[in-house]
Amino acid sequence: MTITYHGHSTFKIKGKAGTVVTDPFDDYIGLTLPKMSADIVTVSHDHKDHNAIKTITGTARRNNPFIVTDAGEYEVGGISVFGVQTFHDANEGVERGKNLVFTTLVDGVRICHLGDLGHELTPKQLEEIGSVDVLLCPVGGVYTIDPELAVKTIRAIEPGIAIPMHYRTAKHNPDVFGDLKALEDFLKVYGVSPTPVPSFTLAGQSSVPEETELVVLSEV
Repeated sequence: MTITYHGHSTFKIKGKAGTVVTDPFDDYIGLTLPKMSADIVTVSHDHKDHNAIKTITGTARRNNPFIVTDAGEYEVGGISVFGVQTFHDANEGVERGKNLVFTTLVDGVRICHLGDLGHELTPKQLEEIGSVDVLLCPVGGVYTIDPELAVKTIRAIEPGIAIPMHYRTAKHNPDVFGDLKALEDFLKVYGVSPTPVPSFTLAGQSSVPEETELVVLSEV
């Protein structure tokens, strides 16, 4: 199972049974999403920096990707998807609406994408999310949890691998995302500065580290 990062909240998770793409974005954010195909596309919430599903094409296994936009359990071609409802803000959705946390089971590895999580997870939500091998966590603040709460969330979930996302870059549209924290802000709070790598590969669940390791993916 290999994970690549395409900026903002978009990851491509490729396993033996198929490929999952998370939260594809529209060009308005300042980044350009490369052409990608997938068997499954997960959408954490219906905002155009996360829901550009028409940009993703099908694969040899499926003419069109299976789109997941609701909480619940799904099984598609040997890949399982579990959705848990959370909120896009700390006011139970009053400001920005709902957010879905999706955990996908690919090659025996549980990858959890927090979407635009905007609050501290409750004990019930943590229980619903369950065990996590790889956590894809927003860290930029403003529209999501900030670096401090991101660190607290990572420690609460206790994944084997934590990968930051949804932070400000030089490519982001400054009018919309100029107030987001940068990756460096999060790394300073976390206390480590790993060298970015172009992709991350796990050879099954047995290769997941027991203690949380932070991995930074460069955009591809």
